[in-house]
Amino acid sequence: MVVLTALSACRAPLNAAEATRAYPLALRRAESIDIQVFREGTAVVLVNATTRSFHDFDLWLNERFVRSIGQLEAGETIRVPLAGFHDESGERFEPGGFFSVVPATPLWKAELELAPDQGLVGLVTVARSQERRR
Repeated sequence: MVVLTALSACRAPLNAAEATRAYPLALRRAESIDIQVFREGTAVVLVNATTRSFHDFDLWLNERFVRSIGQLEAGETIRVPLAGFHDESGERFEPGGFFSVVPATPLWKAELELAPDQGLVGLVTVARSQERRR
């Protein structure tokens, strides 16, 4: 049993080509802002209800999955495919969908990381009742 646990802890990433970095637990949460995040089918929709534009940031989902985003202008709404979000092992955020054999990953938290030293910015995550974290 101990050998099995040790081997699983040292395994290579599931998909090394898609592996990202670990969630930055050490970063402080700088603020929360009025960007609403909705799950819409196999994508996430960001609605920037602020007067502030954001460029070259990382979008974190569920404190695990990350994807770089080029820009989100003030007042803009963007749609981002969930399949492009990966964790440090290369595992992807399961988008679900009609033909999917794997259940969709629930969306319960979203944050922006503007720069590694600036902290995390909380977003307003609007989850369906069946997606709420238990």
